[in-house]
Amino acid sequence: MAACAFLGDEVSGIGFRLAGVEVYCPGPQEAVALFRRLREETRVLFITAEIAAALPPDLLRAAELATWPLVLVIPDVRHRVAAPDLVAEVRRHLGMAE
Repeated sequence: MAACAFLGDEVSGIGFRLAGVEVYCPGPQEAVALFRRLREETRVLFITAEIAAALPPDLLRAAELATWPLVLVIPDVRHRVAAPDLVAEVRRHLGMAE
């Protein structure tokens, strides 16, 4: 089982590849199947917000709520799709949103 994997675009994946992380850059038709497979094969899965937006919302939500593996949605280096604002989301869930 791989410790970490990255799922996203090639440019964003360069830094992860340099750090020794397995990098996957799927086409639109491959993203869902690869996401499901990597959830079974890794301990930590980094995905760009662009890939996250291409996944079925229920699938992504279930992955984010699961305790294993850790799935982290990150911005891509070009900021084409905004990553979720985790601080705002936590505040909203706690009833502290403004």
